[in-house]
Amino acid sequence: MHLSAILLAMMLAPLALMASDEKDAVAVVQKTFDGLAARDAATIRSTMLPDARIFAVRGDAAPAGVSIDEFLQRIATAQGSLLERFTGEPTVSIRGRMAQIWGEYEFLHDGQFSHCGVDSVSLFKTADGWKIAAIAYTAETTGCKGH
Repeated sequence: MHLSAILLAMMLAPLALMASDEKDAVAVVQKTFDGLAARDAATIRSTMLPDARIFAVRGDAAPAGVSIDEFLQRIATAQGSLLERFTGEPTVSIRGRMAQIWGEYEFLHDGQFSHCGVDSVSLFKTADGWKIAAIAYTAETTGCKGH
């Protein structure tokens, strides 16, 4: 093997690892969305750190934060079907064991558009893989893609 091929392989190895980490981090967020749709508290909890927080930003109101336990209680008592999904490819930034995912989403309730916004998800890589530390999201009813 030529020296240039070895150097190229060494330079590309971190890029391949980063791409894998990006996919894994996004997969954790998707697993959270899947757990929400299934109303599966165990699945949602498995994607989060024990003290994870969820923050909502609605209009001019102050951001409202809840613990993961409060969030799961709200999901358990919500009526109808719930579906949250990204409306495009989210942006992923990773530095070491810290990741940030930012993406536009839409939320459907009983198959009907409810709201859209931006999800901002902070994750940390643990011995068990990527775990969500916090989700901050906007909830908007205008300016939504396709609505």
